[in-house]
Amino acid sequence: MTASVLIVDDQVLIRSGLRQLVGASPAFEVVAGDGAEAVAQARAHRPDVVLMDVRMPRVDGVAATAQLMRFAAPPKVLVLTGFDVDDRVLDALEAGACGFLFKDLTPWQLETAMRTVLAGGRVIAPAVLDSLVRRATGPARSGAVPDGLGRLGGSERRVLALIGSGLTNAQIARRLHLSQASVKTYVSRALAKLGLDNRTQAAILAYEAGLAGTECGWDTDAV
Repeated sequence: MTASVLIVDDQVLIRSGLRQLVGASPAFEVVAGDGAEAVAQARAHRPDVVLMDVRMPRVDGVAATAQLMRFAAPPKVLVLTGFDVDDRVLDALEAGACGFLFKDLTPWQLETAMRTVLAGGRVIAPAVLDSLVRRATGPARSGAVPDGLGRLGGSERRVLALIGSGLTNAQIARRLHLSQASVKTYVSRALAKLGLDNRTQAAILAYEAGLAGTECGWDTDAV
């Protein structure tokens, strides 16, 4: 199935480059637009994925993402930035974005990221995860182990590590040779034991504990 992609960036050159990268894959068709047109273009074309620049005049990427999330069937939003990580990261994720990436990613990484969010996963660049951990926990605590981690069983701990690497339940199931129902059970148990509300919090904790792989978000089994 072909997925449609809306590219939202106020710079024509960036839009053109991203359009060429995305359009090179037969799995995606492209609709390009700028920040001021983002919501109107999304309403008109109903894209499956939106590549959203975080810094734009008038309506920035965070505000536009929040508006898109009000749709009855909102698209998957991947926020892109060419700048250093700042407070916009958590703002974008809280607005409903499925991922936050830098614009220097490779064509393969971009396509993998889009396939991952279409499959229900999240894709967060390692440097972004590091920023989220610092914001959530304050100064780094050398050797600190998050509370509750010792209560996890072996399978729950392995699932947590793969959540920290950005894998979806389906990808975790393939990696661990489990059914998706079993993975869902392990995820629920891990969240309950750790006192967490969602997978984003679990990913942050896994990263803080050193469980997540260094290639966060780039799964070679992504579909």
